Amino acid sequence: MRVAAVYSGGKDSTYAVHVARQRGWDVTHLVSIVPEDPASMLYHVPNLHLVPLLAEAFGIPLVRERAGRGEDAELDALRRAVSSIDLDGLVVGAIASDYQHSRVNLVGHELGLRVFAPLWRRDPGQLLQDYLDAGIEAIVTSVSAEGLGPDWLGRTLDRRAADELLELHARVGLTPCGEGGEFETLVTFTPGFQQRLQIEEAVPRWEGSAGTLEVRQARLVRA
Repeated sequence: MRVAAVYSGGKDSTYAVHVARQRGWDVTHLVSIVPEDPASMLYHVPNLHLVPLLAEAFGIPLVRERAGRGEDAELDALRRAVSSIDLDGLVVGAIASDYQHSRVNLVGHELGLRVFAPLWRRDPGQLLQDYLDAGIEAIVTSVSAEGLGPDWLGRTLDRRAADELLELHARVGLTPCGEGGEFETLVTFTPGFQQRLQIEEAVPRWEGSAGTLEVRQARLVRA
């Protein structure tokens, strides 16, 4: 099975690649869509400029496409990217977003490709534990939810952080995997990486009740 993974550099799409490989599928390419709209509902946005480094760490060829504003432009970028590759299917890291899942399935159907969402409808609390058990290392790069303050920007997503996210889920309803946009992540290491992403310079930006971590410099180092 030759598949490409729609890849953002976050924990969900990284774990989807991991699961695909565990199933014995050949992940021939990573597909990165760079939207013009910073509030895109379809694609992860923070620190997409680092995806080429992560693809290099994976040793998987990367196909990048820029997308204009609006759903049609964002879907057309995915069509262009996927049409350039000889594939049997697409892998996505969607967990609960019907919007994302249905739109990617639409493109897959148009192109005659099966769409695989190995995380779809999985319990997000269990998924968070599965990420850690798999050896995925990530930091938080964006937060926008009650209970997540500036101290979360740049924080390592470890067992302690996972326990706090589960506590916030119980207390205020935060989705433990951040599927509702409550937080975003950047993976620095995962099984399959030949090198580790080392962040050299990052600047936190906070406005109102939300913030992002802008990674300005990073490089690959020996794992």
